[in-house]
Amino acid sequence: MKRAIALAALAALVAAPIAHADTLKVAISGVDKELAAAISAQLTASQYANRKDVSDTQARVLANDAAKQATTALQPYGYYNAQAESKLEHHGSEWLVQLHVTPGPATKVATLDIKVPDVAMALRPVRIAVHAFHPRVGEQLNDATYEASKGAIASALLETGYLDAKATEHKVAVTRTDNSAAIHLHYEVGQRYKLGAVSFEGSQFKPGFLQRYVPWESGDWYSQSNLLALQQALTAANYFSIVDVEPEVSKAKNHVVPVKVEVSPDKRTVYTAGVLFGTDTGPGVRGGVKRRWINRSGHTLNTQALIALYMKTAEITYGIPRPGHDHAHFNLGIGYRDENTKTYLSRTFSIAANATRDWHGWVRTLGVNLLSGTFTIGTFHHRNVNIPGVERGHSTLIYSEISLTKKVADNPLFARKGYSISLIARAGPGIDTRFAQALAEVKWIHALGNRNRLLVHGDAGITTVQDFSKLPPRLRFYAGGERSVRGYAYNAIGPRNSYGRVIGGERLLAGGVTLEHYFTRGWGIAAFVDSGDAFNGTHFHPRTGAGLGLRWRSPVGMVRFDVGVPINNPYYHGPQLGILIGPDF
Repeated sequence: MKRAIALAALAALVAAPIAHADTLKVAISGVDKELAAAISAQLTASQYANRKDVSDTQARVLANDAAKQATTALQPYGYYNAQAESKLEHHGSEWLVQLHVTPGPATKVATLDIKVPDVAMALRPVRIAVHAFHPRVGEQLNDATYEASKGAIASALLETGYLDAKATEHKVAVTRTDNSAAIHLHYEVGQRYKLGAVSFEGSQFKPGFLQRYVPWESGDWYSQSNLLALQQALTAANYFSIVDVEPEVSKAKNHVVPVKVEVSPDKRTVYTAGVLFGTDTGPGVRGGVKRRWINRSGHTLNTQALIALYMKTAEITYGIPRPGHDHAHFNLGIGYRDENTKTYLSRTFSIAANATRDWHGWVRTLGVNLLSGTFTIGTFHHRNVNIPGVERGHSTLIYSEISLTKKVADNPLFARKGYSISLIARAGPGIDTRFAQALAEVKWIHALGNRNRLLVHGDAGITTVQDFSKLPPRLRFYAGGERSVRGYAYNAIGPRNSYGRVIGGERLLAGGVTLEHYFTRGWGIAAFVDSGDAFNGTHFHPRTGAGLGLRWRSPVGMVRFDVGVPINNPYYHGPQLGILIGPDF
């Protein structure tokens, strides 16, 4: 009743004719910035800060109310014996409320009484949530911390299938005389629920296909994580524009919850096109057509083509998904690749069959490849083809390949913390030559403060081959270029023949360090040093390049402009421009 009268009086003051009107400001002292902000947010006076129609009477009422409002505002932070004093001053056309606050001693937890039935405490998520509860005995009482911890316990009970769990007692008793608090939090959990059958609505696929995405068996314990995993798997399948996974708790029988999944097919055919420019490829265009599904079994067809000054490629890939816990996928592809670099010409045709699946936190690919084509080594962008030292070859190789890849990043487009690892092994039994090869590629990114990033990359590879002259350039090792040793042209580093022409090597060891500094959110500069060599045997003579670069976080991804120079190299002199567009990993 008193509150209603006070509000009515304040409203009357607002509505009353204003004899003299000025601005109003509030100055809070005695507490840190966080508490001052919390107090300011609860003051009625703060709502008048940007107004220019505050009367004398309004200013006095607001100043008188500020002290009481300040002490109340501190209670959620554990200060129940705070004192505040307000003083109203008038300077020119401005009212100033001087509010001095003494928070007093903090209220600390003296008793923490949490009771959860043993049957639920036996489950790890619940046990972790209870043991992680704050504030603990001896810690300062804080409403936000208490509510977050209480919510964590409720979430853990829901996650583990206790859908009827409830807090039968949730009380925080504060004793102001000794600045202490007692927390009492008791739960009843009821019966634990299980997940039942899954029904799908709106699917374009044959019955049973989407059931393979379900990560549980009917009768498994209810799990929010499993429901989320199903939604994520169906979304990642790239078949649907809408995926809604709904546990139908109201239809549960014998504590078994059926699950209904509603999906809406996405656009079946996707067309892509764009321009590109990179120092490795030159200017060009790329495009593709992807059929997200071509039949009721979810098979896919993907066609990609690239036409650039120094490279032309075309690929067609037929995909067969095998949904399950390991996200298996079978692929059959054919491709054509025409490369025209500063060190070789190569035209190859390939056929590949492989299977990809998740494997202990990695993505594992097992496959068989056929690679056939012609190549001319020691050229320079189609020039000097017929002079001495240019080597020509033709080969057909069949080889198996296994790869393991892992990418971890807080942001895949612009990582502040992350790494990628790629391990590849190949072995070919013959036709034109036998060979075996292993390659490792590593990249690591770590933020240094808010505006800097440290990037480290490294590559290492080794090949054993029966007849090196039959090995196409795609399977030889080279160094140099924007992704290797900057300051050198793409694939310009490697063993040379007797005429001084780069022919590639059997081994590779290269790496580099880049330091980036961003002076705005979108623009930055970089300094880098790279070093490495492609070589044979033990004839390792690393080539080093260093330089500066510009970074732009464009709408289409990171754009990198680098200018590097070779250091103490008898074959190359002067700066080398490098341009690379794309994500960090």
